[in-house]
Amino acid sequence: MNQKVRCANSACRRLFSPNPHVKNHRYCSRKECQRVRKSLWQRQKMKDDPDYRDNHRDAQRCWMGHNRDYWQRYREQHPEYVKRNRILQIQRDRRRCIRDLAKMDASDGISFVKPGSYYLIPAKGNLAKMDASPQRYFLIPSTYPDLAKKDTVDFPSSLP
Repeated sequence: MNQKVRCANSACRRLFSPNPHVKNHRYCSRKECQRVRKSLWQRQKMKDDPDYRDNHRDAQRCWMGHNRDYWQRYREQHPEYVKRNRILQIQRDRRRCIRDLAKMDASDGISFVKPGSYYLIPAKGNLAKMDASPQRYFLIPSTYPDLAKKDTVDFPSSLP
C-alpha cells in the first residue's frame, strides 16, 4: 500500500507515504510540519481538556516563580523588541481612540466626588450639549462591602 497523500500543513502540501500504523496520518515528517501538528493538537487539548489546561497553568506559574525577572532581562537583551512594542502600542491605542491611559489601580482610594445631585451632560470631544440629564449619585464606601455588591440599591428617587 504505497498510496501518497498531501501534507495537511498549508505551507508544505508535499506528497508523502503515510505510515499504516498511524491512524489519520496527515502530516509529513518535516520538522516544521510536525511543529504545526503539535501546535494544533495542543490548542485543541487546551480547549477540550480541563486537566491538561490546569496542569499547563500550574507549570507556567511554577516556571514564572523561578524566573521572575525573565521579561526584564529579555527587554534588556532585546532593545529592538522594546522599540517595536512601543510603536505597535501607539498604533493599538490610536485604533482604540484612547488618548490618556491610566492604570486601574493608580487611585489612592480618596474620592473627590461628593455624594449629591449632579447633571450629566453628554459631551463629544470638547463640545458639550445643552440637554443635561439630572441624576442623583450615592457613593458607597468600601467599608460597606455587602451594600456595594448588590446590583440594585433602593434610594429615594426624588431629585432636587
